[in-house]
Amino acid sequence: MNSAHVKRAPRLHLPHIDIVPFIKKNAVVLIAFCAALITSLIVPPDAEYAGYLDFKTLTCLFCVLAVVCALKNINFFYMLARKIVQCFKTAKISILALVYITFIGSMLIANDMALLTFLPLGYFVLSSTGKEKYMAFTFIMQNIAANLGGMLTPFGNPQNLYLYSFFNIPTGEFMSIMALPFALAVALITICCLIFVKNEPMEIADEKLELNPKKTLLYLALFALSIAIVFRGIPYFIGLLVIPPVLIVADRKALKMVDYGLLLTFVFFFIFAGNMARIDIVRDFLSWLLDKNTLLVSTLSCQFISNVPSAILLSQFTDNYADLLVGVNIGGTGTLIASLASLITFKEYASHNPGKTLKYIVTFSAFNFGFLAILTAVMMIIK
Repeated sequence: MNSAHVKRAPRLHLPHIDIVPFIKKNAVVLIAFCAALITSLIVPPDAEYAGYLDFKTLTCLFCVLAVVCALKNINFFYMLARKIVQCFKTAKISILALVYITFIGSMLIANDMALLTFLPLGYFVLSSTGKEKYMAFTFIMQNIAANLGGMLTPFGNPQNLYLYSFFNIPTGEFMSIMALPFALAVALITICCLIFVKNEPMEIADEKLELNPKKTLLYLALFALSIAIVFRGIPYFIGLLVIPPVLIVADRKALKMVDYGLLLTFVFFFIFAGNMARIDIVRDFLSWLLDKNTLLVSTLSCQFISNVPSAILLSQFTDNYADLLVGVNIGGTGTLIASLASLITFKEYASHNPGKTLKYIVTFSAFNFGFLAILTAVMMIIK
C-alpha cells in the first residue's frame, strides 16, 4: 500500500492553560488548598469535618461582597470619593482626603474592596494633576489605611468577621477593644500625610457622572440588610434568600464579580485549622505559645502566613479573643504578605509603574514596619 495515501488520524487539540499566570492569580487559594489537603492526610476526613465550616461567616462575607460589587458597578463609591477630593485645592489635603476615604471605605465595604475601588481614583487624581511623585506614598498610605481602618468594625476586615462570629463577641465590646489601636492608626496616618506631602496647589477637572436613583436606593437597602445580618439583627440565611435573587434581576454581573477565591480560601483554611487543632503536638505547642503572649504571637504569625489564616488557625488554641483580635489587625502591616490587601496594592502600583517596584517595596517596608512597631509597642505597654 502506498504510504502517501494512508489517512492520518486528526490531532487532538487540548486547551492551552498558561500555568504560571494561573498560579500567580490564584496563589493564595492554591496554598490554602494544599494546606487543607496535607492536613487531611494526617487527619482523614470524618464526621467532624462538618463542624469546621463557619457558614454564618461565609454567608455574611458573600452578601457584603455581592452588594458592594453592585454599588461599585454604578460608580457609587467612585463618585462619592471624587466629589470629596474636588472640595480640596492642595496636594497635602487632597492626598489626605484620598487616604481618609480609603480608611472609612474599609470600615464599610471591607479592606480589599476599598482598595480595588479607591486606588484607581488615587492614580487618576495624581496622574491627571502631574503629581506622580506622590504615587508610591499615596498607594502605601491607602494600603495602610485599608488594613487599619477596617479593624474598628466586625465587617471591615475578613478576619474580623470570622472572629466576631466564632467567639460571638458583643458588638460594643468588639468596638471598645479596637478603639485605641484604631485611634492611634488615625493619628499616625494623619501625621505621615501632613509631613511627607507638600502644600502644593492641585485641582482635578469635573467629570459628568450620574447615579441611577432606583438602583442606588435598592443597593443601599441591600447593603443595610447585609450589615444587619453581620450585627446579628437578622438571621444570616435571610441574606441568601433575598440578595442573590434580587441581584440576578438587577445586576447579574455583580454576582460574577464576587471574590469567590476569598470564600474558597476561607473554606480551605477552616479545614486546615480544624485539622491542626486535632493534632496533639500542634495543639499543645500553639496553646503554650499563645498562653505566653497572644498579642505578640498573632502579630508575628501574620508576617508569615497573613492575617486571615492566622485568625482562623490561632482561634482554635486560645480564648483570649481580645488580644488575638488586636494582633491579627495590626499584624496586617509589616510584610507584603501580612495582608492579602497589600498584594492588591502592589499589583495595582506595579501595573502603572513597572520599573519602580523595588523602590516601592523598600518604601512600603519602611512605613509598614514603622506602623507595626509603634502599634505593637503601644498595645503591649497598655496590656
